[in-house]
This record gives sequence, structure tokens and C-alpha cells, in this order.
Amino acid sequence: AGVSRRAPPSSSPSSGRGVPRRRRAVLAQLPRMWALAEKDLLSGGYRLRDTGQGRHRVQSAPNVGQLMSEVLRRLQAEQGGGWVGSSAVHLGDDDVPNALVWVDKYSQVPRILGPIAHAVSQSTLDSLAAKPGVRGYIVSAFGSAEACRLAVLADFFKHGFDGSGADNFFDAGSCIDGRLTSAWHFCARLSKKPYYPLFQMSGFVGFDGAFGRR
Repeated sequence: AGVSRRAPPSSSPSSGRGVPRRRRAVLAQLPRMWALAEKDLLSGGYRLRDTGQGRHRVQSAPNVGQLMSEVLRRLQAEQGGGWVGSSAVHLGDDDVPNALVWVDKYSQVPRILGPIAHAVSQSTLDSLAAKPGVRGYIVSAFGSAEACRLAVLADFFKHGFDGSGADNFFDAGSCIDGRLTSAWHFCARLSKKPYYPLFQMSGFVGFDGAFGRR
């Protein structure tokens, strides 16, 4: 979640380093996280309030928070002091109101990566490049199919985790869960990218599903 305004310069593109490892570390814990999220949701009270993203059940999540703190400490130790960006974990606040919203954020990762991976896959690009008209577009715009693939991936890794999409550094994509804010912000701006026609020709219709189309 987040708005279209970009974060301050202090949240730099370099803060995306280590993101794949972080994401895998969290996704590997999803089954356990679901169980802990249910435990948190069924215990303790909550407040129903407007968080800026609509009315939400705002409730602390100590069990999920403890698990994420353990994962974070392990990753920071593996980085050997090379951690970049904020290490904030939002739980029970306006950014992530409760444990269910937290789990939902990470369940969205395949919805973001799937269409991008499909568009730049070798089978997709080879199939498109086999069509004379499309091959001409790829060569004139990027130089080659491989250069096209690298252009898309470089742009995603540069801007998909750069802190864009939020109001400030604390809420922005340099925090642990906020990386998804920047990733969704990248998705929202995809139609403005020079390689968007490639996505359209690959069968892309959106990041929320095919809406009845394969």
C-alpha cells in the first residue's frame, strides 16, 4: 500500500541490495506466520480506525513481530554489517494494521514477479522476436532480445525497491515490509515505461490476474 508521492532522497536506489534474500527468508516462514497471525488476531483487543488506507482493525501482533525480529537479526548477521536502509518492521500501526495485513503483503509477491518473469523469459522473447514486425521493434528500441530483457530487469531492480510510493523515509520502501510499497508503485507506473508494449504483446493484462483470459 502507499500513495504515488516519492520518498525523500535519503531512501536511495542502493537500498534494494539483498532484497531477494530477505524476501525468500520471509516467504519460507509463511506457513508458520499464518499460524502466528491467527493466534495474534484471536487474542487481545483491537481498535477500528481510519489508517489513511480505509478503516482497519488495528491490533498488535507480538507473535508475528517476534518471528520477524528473529528473521531480521539472522539476515543482518549474514550481511556482516552491510545492511542498507531502514530495518523498521511495521505491525499494529497505520502502515500495517494487523497480522493478517502483514501476511497478505507477502502473499502478493508472486502476483508482482509472475508477469515480469513471464514477459522477460527466454521463451516469451524468442517467440516475439520470431515475428518480423515485433523483431524490428525490439531491435530498434533495445538492440536485441537480450538487451531488452536486461533493460526491464535493471529498471525493476533499480526502482522496485527504491523507497518510492510512500510519504516519508520511515513509511517508505526501505523498511522491511515497505519494499512491497515500492514494488507496487513500480507496477502502477508500468504503462509509462518504454518497454510496456513488450508486456502487452506477451499477453499481460494486469498484476491482479487474467480476468478470465489465460
